[in-house]
Amino acid sequence: MSADAHVANHGPTAGEYINHHLRHLQNHHTPQSIADFSYINYDSLFWSVTLGVLAIFILWRAASKATSGVPGRFQAAVEMIVELVDTQAKGIIHNATSRKAVAPAALTVFVWIFFMNAMDLLPLDLLPTLWEKAYVAQGLDPHHAFLRVVPSADLSITLGLSISVLLICLYYNIKIKGLFGWIKELFTAPFHAHSPVGIILLAPANFGLNLIEFGAKTISHGMRLWGNMYAGELVFMLIALMGAVGFSSLGGIGLWIGHVIAGTAWAIFHILIITLQAFIFMMLTLVYIGQAHEGH
Repeated sequence: MSADAHVANHGPTAGEYINHHLRHLQNHHTPQSIADFSYINYDSLFWSVTLGVLAIFILWRAASKATSGVPGRFQAAVEMIVELVDTQAKGIIHNATSRKAVAPAALTVFVWIFFMNAMDLLPLDLLPTLWEKAYVAQGLDPHHAFLRVVPSADLSITLGLSISVLLICLYYNIKIKGLFGWIKELFTAPFHAHSPVGIILLAPANFGLNLIEFGAKTISHGMRLWGNMYAGELVFMLIALMGAVGFSSLGGIGLWIGHVIAGTAWAIFHILIITLQAFIFMMLTLVYIGQAHEGH
């Protein structure tokens, strides 16, 4: 029996199953380095843009249908989220003019990330299986039908979001403090000197620490969201494998029952995780932008 026939008859191993689910649909099969800007994860881009448009549409729909009377369930739910974000924004960002732009941005970030995280609640093999069938219909090899549907489990997406927050922070640093005021702060804080010689001597250390602070906040901001969602996705894969082993073995009914119980319990718990991670990302966005309004 050939190797291809063996794989076709016996299906993928556990390692092959997980590796297949962790591969992105991209212009290159694998990145050449940690920061390889020559490859694009088309699946992450498609789902993140689609869900972003959906988030904006839902918020617009709620605003356009809002009434002054007793709100319906949909309007009440959106109003609760808006009030939550607005309350947090007022407590962190005291500049009322800045809040007019920052609060809606934070609201959009919260809803957008929640939708991206919520893709993890779909049946693990649903969309990838449909994608494989589409590959077969086009006469293509289904083994190359890679598809990941949770954009927030892709580090490039979460770092892209955190870098966007960094750019907003830089904008408000310059807007509030002025270009020269911000540059002065980069070289004179957090170690303040009271003489020209001391300022010159401490300038390299101050500048280096400020660069480290911006970099550390940005990287941790993106990696915190990615790490939690990536781990959650792996747990769902392991639970799916438990059910597959139960189906393929004699007396595996116990494993299959365990698969159902574990999958249900993890899905319920994961609802809290996806909401909490969206809230944490939104709160850190407000905190970092709030820090941009303050001096050292």
